[in-house]
Amino acid sequence: MGPSIWQILIVVVIVLFIFGPKRIPGLGKSLGEAIKGFRKGIKEDTDEESDSSKIDKN
Repeated sequence: MGPSIWQILIVVVIVLFIFGPKRIPGLGKSLGEAIKGFRKGIKEDTDEESDSSKIDKN
């Protein structure tokens, strides 16, 4: 069971009151950059693990 349209609307209104319409695009950009950095870190970590496993096998 997901959130209804009214619940989503209430959350959006509360976010607008807290942050204001001018700061929301900046928050979205910051969140996107954080997610991109997180994914890059995970990818680099898995690449390092696969590299080290290749070295251990030799």
